[in-house]
Amino acid sequence: MTIPPFSIIESTLREGEQFVNAFFTTEQKIRLATLLDAFGVEYLEVTSPLASPRSREDCATLAGLGLKAKVLTHTRCHEDDVRVALETGVDGVDVVIGTSSKLREFSHGKSIDEIVAIARDVLPALVEADVEVRFSTEDSLRSDPEDLFRVYEAVAELGVDRVGVADTVGIGTPRRIFDLVSELRRRVPCDIEFHGHDDSGCAIANSFAALEAGATHIDTSVLGIGERNGITSLGGLIARMVTLDRDAVVAKYRLNLLRTIDETVAALVGVDVPFNNPITGFSAFTHKAGIHAKAVLNDPSTYEALRPEDFGLSRYVHVAHRLTGHHAIRHRAEQLGLRFGPETLKRLTARVKELADRRGMTLDAVDALLHEAEEEERGAAAPVDAIEAVVESAGGAS
Repeated sequence: MTIPPFSIIESTLREGEQFVNAFFTTEQKIRLATLLDAFGVEYLEVTSPLASPRSREDCATLAGLGLKAKVLTHTRCHEDDVRVALETGVDGVDVVIGTSSKLREFSHGKSIDEIVAIARDVLPALVEADVEVRFSTEDSLRSDPEDLFRVYEAVAELGVDRVGVADTVGIGTPRRIFDLVSELRRRVPCDIEFHGHDDSGCAIANSFAALEAGATHIDTSVLGIGERNGITSLGGLIARMVTLDRDAVVAKYRLNLLRTIDETVAALVGVDVPFNNPITGFSAFTHKAGIHAKAVLNDPSTYEALRPEDFGLSRYVHVAHRLTGHHAIRHRAEQLGLRFGPETLKRLTARVKELADRRGMTLDAVDALLHEAEEEERGAAAPVDAIEAVVESAGGAS
């Protein structure tokens, strides 16, 4: 499948800064911006310069780094906000205003008519400036669709580069996102950006549905960090796209940096990279069941949609457990430089299963078992049936 053209708006330095444990220093922001730029994201979105004096200074600093990625900032649809944003030297300004009945009642108190009027007051000067302009509704999925389209069509007439759809509270489903973006694609000529929160676990799927429907830009953050459960994760979106058009994504991004990026952000915000994180989770390329291990050792694509080597990673065939098979044991023996005949391999496999059933195993214990078997075949040690003490000393309990 050929994927549609898309750009990543990497928002770790904006949305990600809203994560509960995120307190990035200027130096840390520079480090992250440099890493993400080297990875190849097309845009970096940074915290509004109106947030604090330090935020304003950081916005200007990041905008002045001379990165390949365009630096954007995020502001309210307000003349003063836009003016300050432009003064920082950013490449683009992402303007946002809430359109759901809840936000119109409990946040800014404006009607749809007033929102359109405000946009017509604020956006022309921004469009005339030498920057990219995005106008996004907030809480789009809880807004009346006709209200949304009315606002989008009005701002599109003003010449914005992009309009944004934001699933602010993470209630969207792929079908809803597809239908909404499809209709928006029919109505406006400009690019379309999607920002999806992960409160119900659909952010990656919703982002891809948006692309299928005609969106051109997707917001991400590293590890998906952000407000509450965060947004579409950078690695998750990459994994989704690689499975569809590996060659295009491998050519577009430096995928071997993804592990460093994930681990760097995890350390900065005091969390672990989740075990099931796409690509960089510790078990992402680990195979355990005997039938899986046999097939993967013959042809990795049997049980891998992603190639670990594309990301500078390696697959691991787990052998120290009751589900292991003799193909996995043979593979581990070969890694240790050992060779056994079929009958010995079957006997060793049965022994690993027996010991694992009784008390659990570790890789060190399996290795000890294999080395003892090799010595036995050379007549240099006790028979395999007498090596349980060696297994114990290697750390059999797990």
